[in-house]
Amino acid sequence: MKASRLSAAGLTAALLGALVAATPASAAPADAAPDPAATTCVTDPAVPKRQFRAMWIASVTNIDWPSKGSQAAPDRIAAQQAEYRELLDLAERLNHNAVVVQVRPTADAFWPSPYEPWSEYLTGVRGEHPGWDPLAFLVDEAHRRNLEFHAWFNPYRVSMPAPGGAGADLDQLAPGHPAREHPDWTFAYPPAGVAGSRLYYNPGIPAVREFVQTAMLDAVRRYDVDAVHFDDYFYPYPNGAHQVPDDATFAQYHRGFTDKTDWRRDNINLLIQETGTRIKGVKPWVKFGVSPFGIWRNASADPLGSDTTGSQSYDIISADTRKWIKEEWIDYVVPQLYWYIGQYPAADYARLVPWWAEQVRGTRVQLYIGQADYKSGDPAYGSYWMNPRELSDHLTLNRSYPEVLGNVHFSAVQVRANRLGATDSYAAEHYSRPALVPAMPHLPAKRLLPPVVTAAERNGEEVRLGWRQPAGGVGPFGTATSYAIYRLDGTRASTGCALADATHLVGSVRATPGADQSWLDTTAESGKRYTYFVTALDRGANESPASPPRFVR
Repeated sequence: MKASRLSAAGLTAALLGALVAATPASAAPADAAPDPAATTCVTDPAVPKRQFRAMWIASVTNIDWPSKGSQAAPDRIAAQQAEYRELLDLAERLNHNAVVVQVRPTADAFWPSPYEPWSEYLTGVRGEHPGWDPLAFLVDEAHRRNLEFHAWFNPYRVSMPAPGGAGADLDQLAPGHPAREHPDWTFAYPPAGVAGSRLYYNPGIPAVREFVQTAMLDAVRRYDVDAVHFDDYFYPYPNGAHQVPDDATFAQYHRGFTDKTDWRRDNINLLIQETGTRIKGVKPWVKFGVSPFGIWRNASADPLGSDTTGSQSYDIISADTRKWIKEEWIDYVVPQLYWYIGQYPAADYARLVPWWAEQVRGTRVQLYIGQADYKSGDPAYGSYWMNPRELSDHLTLNRSYPEVLGNVHFSAVQVRANRLGATDSYAAEHYSRPALVPAMPHLPAKRLLPPVVTAAERNGEEVRLGWRQPAGGVGPFGTATSYAIYRLDGTRASTGCALADATHLVGSVRATPGADQSWLDTTAESGKRYTYFVTALDRGANESPASPPRFVR
C-alpha cells in the first residue's frame, strides 16, 4: 500500500527535520541519550525487537479453520469469517506478527482458481463454489492487523483417506479435477484397498511439477501474500512395507540417474529450486519458506547429520533440506522440532536446535522453530509434555542460538486451548512485547525516509498519533508497508539505544491508502509525559530512521 507523498514544501521540511531532529530547546533533557550509531547497545533478550512469531492455521480436515460445524451454519460465510477473526484476535493477544494459513490442502483451492477445484473444507462438498473469495478475505484481515500472511500450500497431496476423504478413488474427486483428467499423473499410496490409502501427484513427472507450481503461483500473482510456505509432505511418508509405485516413472524420466532414491531427491530439489525462482520472478519481495520434518539425517548415517536416531527426511520423504539451505533456494526454514528437552536419543530438542542453527549459519536463510503446542498437556505424549513450562523452556533455550529468529506454533486451536496454561506461560515470558518480523536484506529494497509526526493529541488516557511518510515510493525512495511506534517515558530529544529492543515498542500498524496515517495509543496513562517516535518499514521489514520526536505532556 502506498501513502501519498507530501507537497514539495512538506517534503523539504520533513527532510530537514529528519536530518537535524529539530526540537524545542526546552524539551531536550540535559542528559539526552547518545547517538546509537556511536554506541554499543545492550539489549534485553526477553524482549527482542525482531522475532518471527506465528501459528499455523490448518484447513485440511478442518483442523483449525474453517470448523466443520461452520459448513452447516445458517450464514456460513459470516460464521467462517467470524471464526477467522477470532484466531487473528488470538494472534494479536499473543503479540504474534504473522499467520501461516493453509490455502491448498489437497490439490484444491481457497480462491477461485482456474486450475483446481474449490476446497471441500469450505462447504463440505468437493468443488462447490463457497459464494465468496476466502483468500482475499484471509489476506486482507491479516494485513488489517499488520500480520504477515504466509500462504501455506501442499504441493503433491491430492486426497485424504476414506471415509471422509476421496481415498484412492479418482471418481470421488470434484468433477473436472485435473487428477481425473490426467489419471497418469497420480498414484495411490498405500495401495488402493489398504487402510489409509490416498492419492498423490507423482513428483517424478515433469508435467506434474510444472502444473503444481503454476497452480500455486496463481495465488501469488493475484493476492497480496507475503510468503509461500510448504509443509513437510513431499514423497509420502512410508506406510508399512508398501513401496511408492514409481518404477515406470523412473524408467521414463530418470534424467541419467541410476539410483532411484537420488532421482527422487532431485525431483524435490527441482520443485524447491524452481518454485523459489518463479516466486521471485512474479513478486521479488514474496518470501519462500519450508517447514520440514525435524531430522535431516542422523550422524550415524552421515557425519553432517544431527546427534539423533529418529527417522531421516532425506531418506524417507526425499527431502534434502540441508541442500536447500546451503544453496539458498529458500528464504526461511521452520524445522518441526516436535520433541521435548531431555534424555530422548531419537530426537532431543536440545540437540536439534544447535544442529539447525549451524546449518543456516553463514547463509541468508532464516531459522524459525516449529513448536508442538498440540502435545502440551496431552498425556498421550508422555510425562515431559505434562510440564506446563516445556514450551517456554524451548523458547528460553532458543535464546542461546542467535540464528534462531522465531517460532511457529502448531496449531491455532491448540494454542487457543492453552492446556496447563502453557500458552500463557510462554507468552508472558517471551512474547510480552510486540516484535517486528526479521528483515531479509537480500530481498529488493529502497531507502525509506523517516516519517514526520504531524499530531499527538491526548484524549483522557489515550493518545492519537498522526504522521505522514515523505516521498513514499517516489524516485529512489521505498514504499512504507507498515509503521512501528515507540513510546518513551518523559521527554527525550534522541532515541539513544531505546529502539534497540522492544522495551519501548508499543505497536505496529499497516499503512493505509492516502497521505495521513494514524494510530491510537490505548495504554497511555493520564497526565504522564511521553516521547513518541515512528519508523517506517517496507515489504522486507527494513526499517527507516526514526522520526523526529513528538512530545505529549
